[in-house]
Amino acid sequence: MTAPSSVPPAASASASGTDSAARGLSDGAIGSGDLVFFVVAAAAPLTVMAGVAPLAIGMAGEAAPLGYLVSGVLLVVFAAGFTAMSRFVRNAGAFYAYVGRGLGRPTGAGAAYVALFSYNAIEVGLLAAFGWFTEAGFEDLTGIHVPWWAWASIGLAAIGVLGYLKVTLSAKVLGAALVLEVLVLLVFEGGVLAHGGGPSGLDLGTLSPAHLGTSGMGGMFVLALGAFIGFEATAIYAEEARRSERSVPRATYAAVAFLALFYTFTIWMIINAYGADRAQDVANGAGGDDMVFTATERFAGAWAADSMHVLLITSAFAATLAFHNGAARYFYALGREGLLPARLGTVSARTRAPAVAVVTQSVIALAVLVATLLSGADPYDVTFLWTNGSGILGVMLMQALAALAVYGFFRRDRRGMPAWRVAVAPLLACAGLAVMIVLVCANLDLLTGASSGVNAALIAPLPLLFLAGVAVALRIRRRDPAAYERLTTVDAERV
Repeated sequence: MTAPSSVPPAASASASGTDSAARGLSDGAIGSGDLVFFVVAAAAPLTVMAGVAPLAIGMAGEAAPLGYLVSGVLLVVFAAGFTAMSRFVRNAGAFYAYVGRGLGRPTGAGAAYVALFSYNAIEVGLLAAFGWFTEAGFEDLTGIHVPWWAWASIGLAAIGVLGYLKVTLSAKVLGAALVLEVLVLLVFEGGVLAHGGGPSGLDLGTLSPAHLGTSGMGGMFVLALGAFIGFEATAIYAEEARRSERSVPRATYAAVAFLALFYTFTIWMIINAYGADRAQDVANGAGGDDMVFTATERFAGAWAADSMHVLLITSAFAATLAFHNGAARYFYALGREGLLPARLGTVSARTRAPAVAVVTQSVIALAVLVATLLSGADPYDVTFLWTNGSGILGVMLMQALAALAVYGFFRRDRRGMPAWRVAVAPLLACAGLAVMIVLVCANLDLLTGASSGVNAALIAPLPLLFLAGVAVALRIRRRDPAAYERLTTVDAERV
């Protein structure tokens, strides 16, 4: 891999021929609420609960609710240090900038390439899943069959347009989709509560810590950690946030806390809908994939179940849009700082969106759709599950590195921060994430359904891309020391 041009941001602005492009992303465009919408919509609560929770229950049974709660607690610990560093680093390439500032520029560049790959992998997989969900949902409602690839192409066009326009429009779309999918899950939960639960009533014993020793917990954590992927994206929008030193921490804590509590309560409701002694058997039996829809119809009515099927489509669309925006901003940040072609680091003069990056991301997604279609691969079982297997693992690796980077950044100067927040919490989070990464690698087949050879191939790009990033940074240092010094520092330091 050759080192991209290290054209500085001011020079790269000539690609658009405007001063606006040189100024960068739209400063102060989004607030804490918008950030929460971006993050929680990326997590896709309805998709996670209706599509993934049955698998988690099938693995761990009564332990599933606590598995999601423990995962949330670990990520709150991670967020303590992550948000402390957000006060001093303000960069659209969040993981890259954090790791570079805390562990050195070459390590940061390696992290940048892994993060870019991971966000792209998750986004294109979600796009294929959106097409797959829409094909089935539209045919059920109308009797008309439209192939998945047509729906995915329509979704990609809409996402590309939204990504090209002002970021506030994406926030509004994500907010509307998120509210609706959360509401339909609340309707289901309200129905279960109103009926006093299923055959065994409401069983609080399901939440006992004693269940954490249940077999299958290791595999279940693969799904639980994956359910939170995307919450760290609050830092990606720091350059576009109002008072980012306050809005980013608030949004991060709010998003993680909401997801942890909402996931835990919803899975507890699913288990209670069937009875703690039967839920695991139902999840592993025929029709287990539809257990949430079946329970919703029973406790809230057919209209709620039908609405849930429709909103599953909008949930997948919202998650795809959120990851598309995140991946585009990584393209922008790396183009701006010389780790990718400089033209990627420009913005639209009219909307201040990273226009070239958005188009690039859209082209990559289209190429994956075409490859899936031509190869005859299943859009869900292959494109979605395989790409998300790689992407989730990649994001977890970046989280572990970012936690270690927080410790490195504050090691000599805590900058007024308490030791528990910038030393104890980051090291604990790094250790916890390392354990989870081992579990994910050992149980990746639970996500992908693929052979060990395929899973090894899905993991392989991560270390290779990391080493490539390190090599590119070292080459820039040798050829252009001034450009090397700009890595991870462009628009980064905060007062």
